[in-house]
Amino acid sequence: MKISRRRFMESLAATTGAAALAGCGGDNGAELSRVNTHQAFRRLGGGGEKWTPAQSNSWTPAYAKLEDEGKFAERIEEAESVLESCRLCPRECGVNRLNGERGFCEAPAEPVVFNHNPHYGEENPLVGRGGSGTIFFSHCNLRCVFCQNWPIAHEGEGRTNSHEELADRMIDLQNRGCHNINVVTPTHQMPAILRATRIALDKGLRLPLCYNTGGYEREEIVRLLDGIVDIYLPDIKYMDGEEANRYSTRGAPDYPERAQEAVAEMHRQVGDLVTDDNGIALRGVMVRHLVMPNRIAGTREFVHWVAENLSTSTYVNIMSQYRVEHRAFEYERIARSIRPEEFLEAMEWAEEAGLTNLDERSVQQRDLFRRRLG
Repeated sequence: MKISRRRFMESLAATTGAAALAGCGGDNGAELSRVNTHQAFRRLGGGGEKWTPAQSNSWTPAYAKLEDEGKFAERIEEAESVLESCRLCPRECGVNRLNGERGFCEAPAEPVVFNHNPHYGEENPLVGRGGSGTIFFSHCNLRCVFCQNWPIAHEGEGRTNSHEELADRMIDLQNRGCHNINVVTPTHQMPAILRATRIALDKGLRLPLCYNTGGYEREEIVRLLDGIVDIYLPDIKYMDGEEANRYSTRGAPDYPERAQEAVAEMHRQVGDLVTDDNGIALRGVMVRHLVMPNRIAGTREFVHWVAENLSTSTYVNIMSQYRVEHRAFEYERIARSIRPEEFLEAMEWAEEAGLTNLDERSVQQRDLFRRRLG
């Protein structure tokens, strides 16, 4: 029996709560937050004390260890020096952002932040009871034509923060019971994030640092984060350069190569996902992949790449919440939502590749559609 598009979307919402937005974070609204908060409490037993790092066997974040070794400040200086001729991302604009010049991302050297809040639409190991402590950075180095957060990523809505103000946002999220500091679209503001993290560390920050990126990274720059980032949350959006070029503002034909190099380096640094006794993420790589209409994302190639180049136990979130947003309606092949069969096909490919650590909500959704298509 065929499923109507309406029933498909209703089932998707019921099963996943619309989940996390692909690689760009996003605000799914107050009602979604309430639904996911209830689900998280029910899953973890509800109520009780707020999670703290002390409950994780005296776990210590990577950046605190680097500070104890006396190397954190030096690493920050190295990152900030890149801004003099900015090559933080593969676009390598070469502008002097320290003198106020702006490149493709249009971001100043100072961090521009849209908002910060506990977020309940992320993957379960990040959300727990207290939510993921997301900080949404304005501007973007990729700018997908279907971006769900285009006012933030494309138009730069937000407010410039000092490093001290950004650090205070991190401390506020910790005080509100969040399980991690989740920096969303961080690539072009990486040096500022590092400096703010060190300031926050001095103020008592002890949460894992989660680097939530669209995947368009330089491997050399990701190496600077070794020993600082605890959790990497990258997208791998495309496996074909022509598709990446077509659906990225001003093109990005090298996206697949750059993303694969960067994610492999991330995995080298932190390995597979490690959680505490409550299933809360402490360290590791969690890879997102958005299923797109007409196989544009190259899902089959993606899952086999993960299995062959990372590990079959890599945490992978095969996401189905593609929506026709921003300028997507201008492109015929992506001017529709995905079909149930396309999502099931993607999950079957993941199984075929031998992936064993698929996102819980994706698996639930797969099972639901299998029963209904039965």
